[in-house]
This record gives sequence, C-alpha cells and structure tokens, in this order.
Amino acid sequence: MLIADDQAMVRAGFAALLGAADDITVLGDAADGLIAVDEVHRLKPDVVLMDVRMPRRDGLWAAEQIISSGSSTKVLMLTTFDIDDYVYSALRIGASGFLLKDAPADELVRAVRVVAAGDALLAPSVTKRLIEQVTSRTTRKATAAAESLTPRELEVLLTVADGKSNGEIADELFVSEQTVKTHVSNMLTKLGLRDRAQAVVFAYENGLK
Repeated sequence: MLIADDQAMVRAGFAALLGAADDITVLGDAADGLIAVDEVHRLKPDVVLMDVRMPRRDGLWAAEQIISSGSSTKVLMLTTFDIDDYVYSALRIGASGFLLKDAPADELVRAVRVVAAGDALLAPSVTKRLIEQVTSRTTRKATAAAESLTPRELEVLLTVADGKSNGEIADELFVSEQTVKTHVSNMLTKLGLRDRAQAVVFAYENGLK
C-alpha cells in the first residue's frame, strides 16, 4: 500500500502502524497529490491511504486522477474533518472509503483490509453526514437503472446502503455469503457503479432509502 499525507511524522506513524500487520506491506509514501499519483502508477499498490488536504494538489484531485486512469488501486480517503462536501465528492469520484484520522489504530488496519478486499468502508459519523448531504441536495425518485434490478438485487442494494457487510446481509436474507457477493456484483454492473460506496450514494440519491 501507499501512504499520502503532507506531514512526515504522520506518514511515518501510519507506516509503522500498518507495516506491523502481517498482511500489509507499505511500499512507499507521498507528501502531496502530484507525488501520490506518480507513485501509484509506479508502485501499483492495492490501496492508497490518501489525506484530503495536501499542498500543490489535494487528495480529491489525486483520487480522481488515479481512479479515472483505470488503475486497480483502491483509494481510502483520510482526514481530520468529516466535512460533507469532501465525503460526497470523494465517493462520487469513486473512493472506496472515508475514515477520520482520529479513528483507533485497529480500525485503520481493518479499513485497509476491507478496502483491499474490494469492499467499501465509511466511518459511522461520515455515513450519517453523507445521508444528510445527499438527501438535502437531490430529488428523490427511482431511475430506470434501479427498476432493472431484480427484487433480490434491490433488497441487497438497500442492505448495502445500510452499511452492512456481506456476512451480515447473508444472515439477514438467509442465503450464503457467496450468493450475496453474486447479487452485489450483478447489482453494481446493472447500475454502472464502481463499488459499494457508490451504491450507497445511488440509493440515497434516488430515494430508495
């Protein structure tokens, strides 16, 4: 993974914390968005932990450059502030998660693992603000894309929008976790979405939640 933050001590701290995990390897770091983009293309990490506020080019700009390039690198945004516009913009760009810097160490490690595995992760306080932000700025109506979902796929979308994991959804719907994964994949494909984070935005934008 790659760590992008403008403070050297923060980068070093995160590198030590994450590097101590047996299944996480820190490949490098970056002090601003421009360097982060270059390093992602050079090192091709599975995940980049991206600070929002950085000099020259910020984390949102860097995330957009990385994601729009077709890179397989997942972007986990990190900030001190759970500011609505940052959350909304990051998820619309295609970031796979958004975590606050004051999150406990074990939560940070878990976040990297979750995002690396292809799932989305949002801090609870961020999810609440995202919901408030989306519902206040959008018209609540279903789209043709949503209507293309099967009843089960729609049910899975709604549980994903509640922030539930595949295991939790499987328990709730009385199906296997592999079946849930299949439904999630089909749902994302039909809606033209990159990942679960964008599915959350879609559900609230279209009045499904």
